[in-house]
Amino acid sequence: MSIYNKNINNIFFIFAVSHLIIWTFVPSITNKNLPLDVIEALAWGSNLEWGFNKHPPGSAFFPEVFFQIFGANDWAFYLLSQIFVVISFFYVFKFSNEILKDPKLSLISVLILESIFFYNFTTPEFNVNVCQLPFWSLVVFYSWKIYNDKKIKLLDCFLLGLYGAIGFLSKYLFVYLLISIFLLFIYLIYFKKIKKNDFKYFIILEIFVVLLVPHIIWLFNNDFITITYGLKRAGLETTGIINHIKFPIVFLFKQIGLLIPFSILLWLLVKKFKFKINFNDQKLMFLVFINLVPIMLILLTSIVSGSEIRTMWMTPFYLFFGVLFIYILKSQINLKNLKSFLSVFLFLFFLSPILYAYISISETDKRTDYPGKIIANKVQLKWDQDFNDPIQFVIGNEWKAGNLSYHLKSRPKWEGFIDDDILNNAKEYLCIDDICVGTYK
Repeated sequence: MSIYNKNINNIFFIFAVSHLIIWTFVPSITNKNLPLDVIEALAWGSNLEWGFNKHPPGSAFFPEVFFQIFGANDWAFYLLSQIFVVISFFYVFKFSNEILKDPKLSLISVLILESIFFYNFTTPEFNVNVCQLPFWSLVVFYSWKIYNDKKIKLLDCFLLGLYGAIGFLSKYLFVYLLISIFLLFIYLIYFKKIKKNDFKYFIILEIFVVLLVPHIIWLFNNDFITITYGLKRAGLETTGIINHIKFPIVFLFKQIGLLIPFSILLWLLVKKFKFKINFNDQKLMFLVFINLVPIMLILLTSIVSGSEIRTMWMTPFYLFFGVLFIYILKSQINLKNLKSFLSVFLFLFFLSPILYAYISISETDKRTDYPGKIIANKVQLKWDQDFNDPIQFVIGNEWKAGNLSYHLKSRPKWEGFIDDDILNNAKEYLCIDDICVGTYK
């Protein structure tokens, strides 16, 4: 490795560590309570299954692992979220080095992601969208290795199947990336006549399916509740003809809006927006399939079904946008403008956590202001006055009951919503308003 490359790697390391520290520290000191989705994931994690009423199990599994290691310390879950973000950055950087063959441009393709609020402002809340990030980048990276290497390696196929399954078990929308990559390989095999009939492709599918089997069984046993929830969130229950036009247009305008800072940073680097598309360029074809095809597919879904695509659902879709546009405009990039680029980058890099801290401190009616620990202490005190056994379960909605499950010293299991059968079979229980705690017989 040359000294030049080593310096670029060191800069990336400084950037990644700085991002991790800032976005762990800021919410840790400004939020009084964990965000809704984190509490929800911890509620599910206290009683892990192969699926839950809203999502598959991935986003509950990782917070539960961190809870077992760090306990009820809020900073640990902000750290978990940033670890997922930084891992995705690392694989974007690693991938871009192979595509761009220029360490400086590779670094720029990652730094420019800080202009997209999905990768900074919204990251303190570990949820299904953040949970997808490292697996999205890993699937792209190992797809590239299979796509680019002359000989397909068994390990790459195994890892692609593994990370694809974990990504899908984080959120079903991960399937848009998987379909795009599947279409890419179909294009290669049947139209470009390359990598044809290699049995190792079946290893990817086999690993993917085997890892999904427990969740599929759970879906059948629970009336496909997560899929029903997803369709409801997309607004399919109230769909009308106008929605097939309105929602896709709204979706497109929102995507354009959130990419404005990205476009400004890109504009600062480019002498003139002049480029020529070569569809025989294999690198470009790969970048198109992993960046634009998933977005086109989700737009098509909205057009055909009349469903509303919520902005946050697009969190992982833009991870490789920097690589795509830097590659297309590579010959037009003027590195003499790098100083201006870095100035705006640093402005955005520090502005985002400052705004987050300001909003967190100045607004006092947010979920993160909920007195979860205080309420848990009151419930514990009331319980200790009446009973001797430790609290073993809590029932109620994921927010209030989930906060109790997280904050109570015995870490009771969340058993779902209020259920007379659970209470009738409890050894002892205590109900306060719309939540109950108790012990098993």
